[in-house]
Amino acid sequence: MIMEYIKATMHHAKYEILPDDGTYYGEIPECNGVYANSKNLEDCRAELQEVLEDWILFRIYNNLSLPIIDGIELAIKEAA
Repeated sequence: MIMEYIKATMHHAKYEILPDDGTYYGEIPECNGVYANSKNLEDCRAELQEVLEDWILFRIYNNLSLPIIDGIELAIKEAA
């Protein structure tokens, strides 16, 4: 389920080439604070996915909600 969530979320990524230095900037608007910057698009995508994975783990660890992406919900359930 987590891999499906990551894959779906990565499809929401937006990329642009920064005019100042020609590097690639990527972000996922639905996930506040998830962004990356790199010299080429492929590295930017890889870095963005790493940031996303860390962001998901941080939010789960801190019992913070995650946005529903394309109908996929990662809900945090309390253990008995």
